[in-house]
Amino acid sequence: MQRVDITNDLSFSRIIHGLWRLADWKQSSEETLSLIEHNLERGITTFDHADLYGSYECEELFGKALALKPSLRDEMEIVTKCGIVIESPNRPAHQSHHYNTSKEHIIASTEQSLKSLGIDHIDVLLIHRPDPFMDPEQVAEAFSSLKQEGKVRHFGVSNFKDHQFNMLQSYVDQPLVTNQIELSAYNLENFEDGTLNLCQEKRMKPMAWSPLAGGQVFTANDEKAVRLRQTVEKVASEIGAEGMDQVLYAWLLNHPANIMPIVGSGKPERIDSAIDALNYSLTRDQWFEILTSSMGYDIP
Repeated sequence: MQRVDITNDLSFSRIIHGLWRLADWKQSSEETLSLIEHNLERGITTFDHADLYGSYECEELFGKALALKPSLRDEMEIVTKCGIVIESPNRPAHQSHHYNTSKEHIIASTEQSLKSLGIDHIDVLLIHRPDPFMDPEQVAEAFSSLKQEGKVRHFGVSNFKDHQFNMLQSYVDQPLVTNQIELSAYNLENFEDGTLNLCQEKRMKPMAWSPLAGGQVFTANDEKAVRLRQTVEKVASEIGAEGMDQVLYAWLLNHPANIMPIVGSGKPERIDSAIDALNYSLTRDQWFEILTSSMGYDIP
């Protein structure tokens, strides 16, 4: 498995496993442990969480599985996110859906994540969404406190545009180490608006959520999906890929920004398919054919 240097003392596996649907998989702790071990055996060592996933249940489910074999913690990198508040029976104090990036909330959320996951530190903590009510000084104070206490090693953001990233970075006394953004051949917004360019400017490796666009390329009947599906099927045939998913992963993996796709499946065979995509190279012609197929028009 390829690895990506995030800092001088931290690297991620090139493919990341996302746990946002863990509660939907209805697995026993033993089954989740088996899935974790499968990932580690195949070289996926980086696991992506958020406090609110599964209505605030997924971190605890993962933690219960990890508790069956605590030694595995030393073989993995754990990422989690905070800042989105939703109403949930698991959080009765929450009265509405909003963002909260106050110092108190960031610290409380992190401490709850540590408890739920059953670990003593988080490798990377991300602010989940840009908060229009953000006080960046409070975010910086929260990060500094968590770092000093050894509860979080590094910090980053998710879904931040370039101006939002630069604003927060100007207050934080340590480098923000990643931006987790939506990237796929179907959804090109972050390719087009400079968000991915900023990652390259900062020499910062982006994590890509929804790399298969939620399955739209496979099932949707809109003109864009149909057009892109035909192109991806053609490229799959040309490179000998077993399925369209491998082409879509390879399209991201071949990009020079060292994009790290997040695979959000609980099925080992789907995870293995994503890993196998590392073996496929696209020509520049094929990469641009997929791009222009998604855009629906030729490049200038």
